[in-house]
Amino acid sequence: MGTTDSPRAVAGRSAAGSATPPSGLLDLLSVAAVVLNAQGQVVLWSPKAEELFGHSAGEALGQYAAELMVHEEHRDEVVKLFAQVMESGQDWAGVFPVRHKDGSTRLVEFRNMRLLDDLGGFYALGLAADQAAVERVERDAALAMRLVSQSPVGLAILDSDLRYRAVNPALERITGQPAADRLGRSVGEILTYLDTGPEARLRRVLETGESVVDRDIVCRPPGDPDHDHAWSVSYYRLEDSGGRVLGLAYSVIDVTERHRAAAEAADARRRLALIAQASASVGTTLDLETTARELADVVVPDLADVAAVDVLDRALDGRTAEQEGPLCFRTLALSAVHAGEEMRAAHPPGEVAVYDSDRLIARCVRGRQPVLLPRTTRRDLELIARDDATAAVLADSGVHSYLAVPLPARGEVLGALTLARTRNPAPFDDDDVFLACELAARAAVCIDNARGYQAQRHAALTLQRCLLPQLATHLPGLEVACRYQPAGATSEIGGDWYDAIPLQGDKTALVVGDVMGSGINAAATMGQLRSAARAFAELDLAPDEALYHLDHLTEGSEQAITTCLYCVCDPHRGECRMCLAGHLPPALLAAGHPARLLDLPPGVPLGVGGVPFEAATIEFRPGDELVLYTDGLVETRSEPIDARLDTLLDAVTATRGRDLEETCERILETLRPPGGEDDVALLIARAQPLLPGSPPSPGPAETFCTGRPVGEWSRGQSSP
Repeated sequence: MGTTDSPRAVAGRSAAGSATPPSGLLDLLSVAAVVLNAQGQVVLWSPKAEELFGHSAGEALGQYAAELMVHEEHRDEVVKLFAQVMESGQDWAGVFPVRHKDGSTRLVEFRNMRLLDDLGGFYALGLAADQAAVERVERDAALAMRLVSQSPVGLAILDSDLRYRAVNPALERITGQPAADRLGRSVGEILTYLDTGPEARLRRVLETGESVVDRDIVCRPPGDPDHDHAWSVSYYRLEDSGGRVLGLAYSVIDVTERHRAAAEAADARRRLALIAQASASVGTTLDLETTARELADVVVPDLADVAAVDVLDRALDGRTAEQEGPLCFRTLALSAVHAGEEMRAAHPPGEVAVYDSDRLIARCVRGRQPVLLPRTTRRDLELIARDDATAAVLADSGVHSYLAVPLPARGEVLGALTLARTRNPAPFDDDDVFLACELAARAAVCIDNARGYQAQRHAALTLQRCLLPQLATHLPGLEVACRYQPAGATSEIGGDWYDAIPLQGDKTALVVGDVMGSGINAAATMGQLRSAARAFAELDLAPDEALYHLDHLTEGSEQAITTCLYCVCDPHRGECRMCLAGHLPPALLAAGHPARLLDLPPGVPLGVGGVPFEAATIEFRPGDELVLYTDGLVETRSEPIDARLDTLLDAVTATRGRDLEETCERILETLRPPGGEDDVALLIARAQPLLPGSPPSPGPAETFCTGRPVGEWSRGQSSP
């Protein structure tokens, strides 16, 4: 490796003349200059000669050089060499022992040449340097050259114009660019493959002298344009011993393997983090669509740019997929980083799509194996999409890599998780397949749980809704509105119910109850109790008597604990008689007064047994409102019950005079938390004036069998 000065640099130094600082090389060698006349006498003696030989100029001038500096045994040989140089004019160079003034002998390297003056006279110029100094400089130079040429570190030397002056073999190997293509050219012409050209940074180092050390860059060099390479580069300014700026050098260390190992380790950590994130965020609810959306969201954008969760439509109904022919999939969730609207339009969540048996998603599900296309073609997109229109959307979105993995759960394949990359340039690989399969397997169990829960919840909800009555909105002297809201997706259906039962004499029985527990059993028990309460109401039993019989009915039932509020409204008397069985008290909104909770004997829940129930009577005039509800409306985990009851009263007061249907909606909006964990039954009754002159309906039968009052048959009394 060597350096070559540019013509501009040579010219500049020549023009500078004596103003240009010395390079320091001659000083490093301590070159002494001695001039002899034709007779061998010293006529010129440099200061370096005094340092080298020990004699001052006064001591040396006029003396015969051979006698002054050469031992007697070497004088004849020296005189002979001197005569040859003077006669032939040929230079002589070599090492010769010289006598120092202190008497010691030193080996000195000489270069002797003949000089001619303007008068035709001859002189001899001798340039001398200590052989040890010369050998040291030669050794250092040779060592430096070897280190540079044999170094595994790439090295380049630039002049002050940032043009290449030297490049070592290691840099040629690292970049794949021959030195001949660089020499004489600027870095801006050569380093075009770097994302950010280093020219400005190199110029700053050249101007300030502040080095840049171990700067990491990732690029694709000319020798390998298809793969990323990582380099650690350093830039530093070159100066001679006098401080003159010679140019700049930079070194390049290939750290690609280290970079790839770090990238692989980072990918492994990312995959583990993604699995951990999926474990924490997928399956947080038992809602099927929510679970699928959580899976799609967790893989975008870390694993894919587009993700879709497609479940077999028959699997949602618990049926087995067809072994042959097209398959029907329902897209439960779709997530996309880019072109999301276009993807949703072509792949709308909730819609059932039919895929022919040759489609890749059908192969994935039937074969129970992943389908990987690292690089997709137009033909591949046609096999991915359900139809040509969808294939065109995929092509326009830039889908270039595709992966489909099955969703296996308990020996059954529920569907597939399909992934695509549009903006991420890297294709899916085997590591991505492993990660996707791991995520899909974990999520499939959650989807299967949600599927089973949804089926059970749907059955319970259907049963409960079928058991709830269809109430008339207008009863004699009474207007009613009611609402039932099932629990959120994280809980099962409960046993809340309401009822408004028209009785003889224009009376109405209002009932609200809550069976403890959840699921189909609670709903079934609720249906039994509601039917029993309606039967007891038809007998015109007093509220406490009706609750007594309901309590007796619940003995021995698995769903033993039930709270209930039983109320009988009589518009002719303008009163309500009511009784509680461990239930929350109703709210009364009387004309001209804010809503208040009624102070009633609390009673014990049905199924406890052995404790009598106590009824109370309140005035209930036209315009008054009575609000009956279950605990799911006011009980939460985050607020005390007293605060929630106050909120209920405020909401009831604020809706005074409004339509009862609107009142129900406002109360639920105010108090019902999103995704509430318990059922809510709400019934609101408003007293209305009876039509003028309307006689009461015939009363119920006052006697039964023997003619004794019905009340006497209560509490287990037997007939005579």
